[in-house]
Amino acid sequence: MRTAIEDLAEEAERLIRDGAWVVSLADQHIAAKAAADLDAAIGTSQFQEGLPAVDRLERLREALAALAIALAHVHGRLAWFIGAAATAFTPVLHWRALPADDGSTFGAIPPTLQQYTEAEEAARRLQRTLASITVAQRSADREP
Repeated sequence: MRTAIEDLAEEAERLIRDGAWVVSLADQHIAAKAAADLDAAIGTSQFQEGLPAVDRLERLREALAALAIALAHVHGRLAWFIGAAATAFTPVLHWRALPADDGSTFGAIPPTLQQYTEAEEAARRLQRTLASITVAQRSADREP
């Protein structure tokens, strides 16, 4: 997950830097909102690691929901970027933090602590990229 997000982030940053992706003002606002929502969902690593597994999973699902909401409001490259990022986070949908109590889990599995940490780091990387998309484009807009 972390590798997929890193690859997406690098591609987005390269496309913007090279001028192949010009982010519209509307998309800048959506990227900024998505970045803020991700930041609110996934705090610092110290904070997250202190939470019980069920709360960590809840916050990861909130991050995925933030991506889904942002995706619903965009088209073009930003939609493709956010859609690919949301796809990278799909393992979170199959995780569970509660015991099965000998019942069906519908295929949900308990993630390892390392998987939680990796997913949280990926969300933080995505958050930074969405924030930088907004800043990079605004900087480019000001250049003569």
